[in-house]
Amino acid sequence: MSVPDRLVAALADRYRLDRELGQGGMATVYLAQDLKHDRKVAVKVLKPELAAVLGAERFVVEIKTTAALQHPHILPLFDSGTADGFLFYVMPFIQGETLRDKLNRETQLGVDEAVRVTREIADALHYAHTQGVIHRDIKPENILLANGRPMVADFGIALAVSAAAGGRMTETGLSLGTPHYMSPEQATAEKDITGRSDVYSLASVCYEMLTGNPPHVGSSAQQIIMKIITEQPQPVTTHRKSVPSNVAAALAKALEKLPADRFETAAQFAEALANTSFTTMTSSYAPEMGARRSSRGALLVTSAVAVIATAVASWLALRPLPEQAVIRYQLALPDSQMPVAGAGAPLLAADGSFIVYRGPVSDEATASQFWIKYRNAREATPIAGTRDAGEFAAISPDGKRLAYDYGGQLRTVEVTGGTPVTLTGPLVAPFGITWVDNDRIAYTSGISASAIVLDIYVIPAGGGVGVPLGLRTDTRVAAMPEAIRGRDAIFYLSCVSPTECNLHVFDFRDSTSKQIVADSRYGGYAASGHLLFERGGSLLAARFDVKSLELRGDPLVLVERSAASGQLVRPWAIAQEGTFAEFSGSSSAGFAPQELVWVDRNGRQELVDPEMAPVQMTLSGANHGWALSPDGTRLAMGLYTPAGDDIWVKQLPRGALTRVSFGQTSEYRPKWMPDGRSIAFITTADVRVRRADGTGRDSVLMIWPANEMHFSPDGAWFVSRSGAGGSVVGGRDLFAMRLGVDSMPLPLLASPDHDETAVSLSPDGRWMLYQSDESGRNEIYVRPFPDVDRLRVQVSVSGGEAPLWARNGREVFFLSIDRQMMAANFTPSNAPTVGAPIALFSVPRELLSVETAFSTPWDVAADGRFLMSRIIASERAAGSVLVITHNLFKELRARLPQ
Repeated sequence: MSVPDRLVAALADRYRLDRELGQGGMATVYLAQDLKHDRKVAVKVLKPELAAVLGAERFVVEIKTTAALQHPHILPLFDSGTADGFLFYVMPFIQGETLRDKLNRETQLGVDEAVRVTREIADALHYAHTQGVIHRDIKPENILLANGRPMVADFGIALAVSAAAGGRMTETGLSLGTPHYMSPEQATAEKDITGRSDVYSLASVCYEMLTGNPPHVGSSAQQIIMKIITEQPQPVTTHRKSVPSNVAAALAKALEKLPADRFETAAQFAEALANTSFTTMTSSYAPEMGARRSSRGALLVTSAVAVIATAVASWLALRPLPEQAVIRYQLALPDSQMPVAGAGAPLLAADGSFIVYRGPVSDEATASQFWIKYRNAREATPIAGTRDAGEFAAISPDGKRLAYDYGGQLRTVEVTGGTPVTLTGPLVAPFGITWVDNDRIAYTSGISASAIVLDIYVIPAGGGVGVPLGLRTDTRVAAMPEAIRGRDAIFYLSCVSPTECNLHVFDFRDSTSKQIVADSRYGGYAASGHLLFERGGSLLAARFDVKSLELRGDPLVLVERSAASGQLVRPWAIAQEGTFAEFSGSSSAGFAPQELVWVDRNGRQELVDPEMAPVQMTLSGANHGWALSPDGTRLAMGLYTPAGDDIWVKQLPRGALTRVSFGQTSEYRPKWMPDGRSIAFITTADVRVRRADGTGRDSVLMIWPANEMHFSPDGAWFVSRSGAGGSVVGGRDLFAMRLGVDSMPLPLLASPDHDETAVSLSPDGRWMLYQSDESGRNEIYVRPFPDVDRLRVQVSVSGGEAPLWARNGREVFFLSIDRQMMAANFTPSNAPTVGAPIALFSVPRELLSVETAFSTPWDVAADGRFLMSRIIASERAAGSVLVITHNLFKELRARLPQ
């Protein structure tokens, strides 16, 4: 329908009305463009007959109360006012549908979905009620669904209209509330309406989501209102037997005719819907047997029936509910939604209703974001605002927010997506996040980039200053905090190394800590009264007294696995209601079997050695690395073993794979010395050199915290990148030293404001290739070496990572932001020139299993082929599978009885 010209003119200075969206009992809704903020909005204009008896000034005053409501499940109020006699209010325009639209299409919803939607609306109602605002018109038409998330519209508008009308609603010929969803007190026009009226209306909506109809139906509004006042609704299980008993009981209580017999708050209604042990002893659903009989005999019969019914109800209420069977299954998701390799721990909502994990960003190989998968949803959806988040995160106890590490910042965001809130930063080497409760978050951080000594801090969930708990010592660090629900305490690991940790507990009540389990990897409390933890890669359980924070009895093995991964990332999660989730396969620990491949300039792949067994390589990018020897006949690689990362050498094209380093700590990112006889590699404490045939002993080249390195062709120069960055802005810098001349590396390119990484020298040693984020994103640059300040030439045009020289020094390769392998001609001279980069081929995800943001995870042969590693397809799929277990508590109680 067309928009009235007078209305268009009245709002022309603020809104451009495009078209009518619909009409309701009180208002007509128009789609409009907010001219000031350049956004689409919904403008609701009150019906003229209603506006005629309302005082505009009073209406505007009253509606201000609703404008202050801020809640993720409440549609906010942008604007309100009067224009040329029109009373209007403005809300966001939501792309989606109303719950009425969905019910018209589907008639009934799944039980889990109906309960979730009801609980989220109840949370919004509870919030509004605490602010003194009653909705008064809860109905499917006023519930919008945005990507499955319910948002209550017209919140408090009915109150504003009623108050502004000064009790004159009968003059308008309209009534507040929709007959099917009116509470009895609304139907009888009582003056004092409380939040329990909204609880009744919401229960009516839930009833319809489950059965296809509201509790009372009729051929006219008068007939419906009469039924609401005089008749009891049928139990929801009469229409749908699959509805759980606690849900049916919660609806029965919420639909009581007397407000005092209902839940006192909407929050209590929501809790009952989630509490599988909730029952109600109300008898109002039972037929009124003899209520109008006056004879003594009839009264005695009625009393006897009541006594028997009460006894049966009491027995049923006290009888333990049968515990459901343990169910396990693999969660199948489309490839575009599968967890990324090395996704970190899965996260579970306290009620088990959804899971959060790190998944891909479209088809970008190196980008990730958090995804949420509701139990009743067919597919997962990304959580807006979490792109490039770190591997550590936690869901708040109320299931509304996600706390996560982002480049060294602690952030929170609504699980339904939105604008992230930064609480604190920078963090140094964060190793774990947990919500102590809804108002406090515990996280791990080091004290400085140069001396990473981890402690656990606690910060208000709304932001502030993190306060350390003082759990670190001179020889130990604290990591992986995990809250114990129902107790003001946390588990944490006290470690002397990544492979030597003991599980401790910290009690906030008296600020004391003590060891619980020696030689443990992670800890988690199961509300069944058990402690879950890992040792040697296997999952164990033991009885645990949550009051005294002590073990009761010996542990037993639940799942026997191979050796521990060596990573401080827990691959499982346990919900308060007994759901258990874990990643299966090696990639959950950050490693996966891979095979080496040659990739030509057209992107065609070929196995380096078809007879070579798959190798175990890191996925996180922390310890990867390989390099072709100067003559191209051998390959040095950093590979994973249970004892740590070590350097291995592979003969090309066929030949043995030989281990050449045997240190007690990790050795990684090898580089060949220019003579081709020795290999340099990085350890956690220094840079070492060892003969490529594995004979002799390691020699320490220098005690220097290198993260990557390169040697000039004549062996005179050592160039390295040091610093962790990410956690500390501008922390990654380039250094250089003349071997045999300088005692320590000296700064080559160092800035406090940005990172310089992925360094390599040209084959003639005269030019340095590297990437820098000085422009706000990574770009590729070339500078003369060692006189780096003489000039700088930019190679990439619109972003680039992971650069490397061709073996002839006349071409530069790098990866574009859309995963294209790019090549640019390089002409050396006093004023070198770089040709326009051209795309050679698209690099598939399986060839980019490791991080490319700070180093180059491939090499180039003399014939121009690229040497890469490829995750084996079957292993990639198996390693990303989520295994869900329902009702784990039953198994724990059976195997470890209290």
